[in-house]
Amino acid sequence: MKVLLSAEAKRDLGRLPTVMKARGQDVFDRLAKWPEVSGVKWLTDKWAGHARIRTGSWRVIFRVEETRIVVARIRPRKDAYK
Repeated sequence: MKVLLSAEAKRDLGRLPTVMKARGQDVFDRLAKWPEVSGVKWLTDKWAGHARIRTGSWRVIFRVEETRIVVARIRPRKDAYK
């Protein structure tokens, strides 16, 4: 499956520490193998329809569309759901 980044996620990726950029790419590679991805949690309320996957204390929030996965945010846990 194709993994795309929203404009906000691209900005988030550019601001990540170097170590997290590599981890982020690992997460994108995992998401490309959807639905065989472990560690995904579906979100509710404001983020209904989105899911998240953890990488350390960072969260990658995404939504699954028919033929692609769109990453909405890449943020530290404390800021991810605001």
